[in-house]
Amino acid sequence: MLVRAQYLPAFSRLGTYDRQLLDSAAWGRKSNRTLFEYWAHEASLLPLQLQPMLRWRMAAAERGEIGWRGLRAYAGERRREADAVLDRIRAEGPLAASDLEHGKGQGGWWGWGEAKSALEWLFWAGLITTATRRASFERVYDLPERVIPPTILALPTPDSADAKRQLVERSARAHGVTTANDLRDYFRLDPASARTAIAELVEDRVLIPVVVEGWKQPAFLHRDASMPRWIRGQALLAPFDPLVWARDRAERLFGFRYRIEIYVPADKRVHGYYVLPFLLDDRLVGRVDLKADRQNSRLLVRQVTWEPGAPADAKGRLDCELRLMADWLGLEAVDQ
Repeated sequence: MLVRAQYLPAFSRLGTYDRQLLDSAAWGRKSNRTLFEYWAHEASLLPLQLQPMLRWRMAAAERGEIGWRGLRAYAGERRREADAVLDRIRAEGPLAASDLEHGKGQGGWWGWGEAKSALEWLFWAGLITTATRRASFERVYDLPERVIPPTILALPTPDSADAKRQLVERSARAHGVTTANDLRDYFRLDPASARTAIAELVEDRVLIPVVVEGWKQPAFLHRDASMPRWIRGQALLAPFDPLVWARDRAERLFGFRYRIEIYVPADKRVHGYYVLPFLLDDRLVGRVDLKADRQNSRLLVRQVTWEPGAPADAKGRLDCELRLMADWLGLEAVDQ
């Protein structure tokens, strides 16, 4: 519709940038990589330095304790099938699901075949990782030691409690003011582990308990968080941007109820198909349904919905952001 979602968060924060830089960081030569693919709150591109902190999750997946239920059989009675796929990658080099089976299994795109399911379990278990992505964005898998820099693989593995504590602190740094549930869900930690980590971080004065007017849940602030005197700027946010992907948090912070309508029948959509929230200074003030018409080199603005009380300069500043996005995507004009 517009551009692959992984490119949008950086555009929202940096403006125009060369997308090849992100491709190189995530899927380029081993010596140039700074990111790797794995499960955080969802399938994510993560800094390589986080890889040791997620090895406990990989080990738990290999034991069949976590991961999608349909894949857990590969940790037990179907382990030989997964090992056979792993042996092929070890012997032949990087492989994608389409190299191992024809089609995508039964039931269309989401109906994975046997090889794809085995690959996804091996990926959860950290026994393989993403070597690259093909033009179709199909994931190509390889052994971690052939993809991830050796300096990262050589880092010590923290015990799971320490790793989860580090992940909760990382979450606190990312969130600013936050609740316990926000801290837990950022890396999808189990409630008991998150409670323990939060309590220890409060005891060590890394997390400061605070009160936010109108919030029912206890809140926390990282001790290094800074309070800006003012915030000025604008950005179009992807539906999966870290600022808004946790819908209840976006509503709690901004009074902005946001639901993606991709799967809603067209005649029942309220705001459009691929809707980007518009951040203006410290408020979410609008929603913009966008489409890139590459054949005609146009950025199509199919619908704009303003929030009540949107500032008078909101439209002008949105127009500037739309022009910036069109330039970034190599489109000649904005059609509104």
